[in-house]
Amino acid sequence: MARSFDGPIEALVPHRGAMLLIDRLLADDPEMVRVEATIKPASLFLAPEGLPAWVGIELMAQTVASWAGLRAVEAKRPVKLGFLLGSRRYESARPFFPVGARLEIEARQELVGENGLVVFACKIFLEQELVATALLNAFQPPNVDEYLRGITHG
Repeated sequence: MARSFDGPIEALVPHRGAMLLIDRLLADDPEMVRVEATIKPASLFLAPEGLPAWVGIELMAQTVASWAGLRAVEAKRPVKLGFLLGSRRYESARPFFPVGARLEIEARQELVGENGLVVFACKIFLEQELVATALLNAFQPPNVDEYLRGITHG
């Protein structure tokens, strides 16, 4: 697998500061993206035992965001906000990811609806061992501002 983008991960996702949990793009193709995240001592959500496994859903969501960001960059469009609608069957083989661990997170597009709904099969690997899986439902409306106005006023 190759990388189609060599810039910083911040150019692909809207997350900033402590909310940015992924570090760099490793590989991608039109239906898949793989990123890296290192669990740092100052990571947001860190517990004494490490990063709680439930944060894996956010790692997966940011991986999906990087996939959408790649598509926007390729089309020479701005990177837009998307929405995590939910997850199904999140399973983790461990309760925490240890500090210093280098995780690889993969998101593969499984289903695309004409309404902007996309389902991704996601996996987290720790030292090449599969440690978490889930299906994520995401949505990116054509016009985020109009969509949010409709939610708040409609």
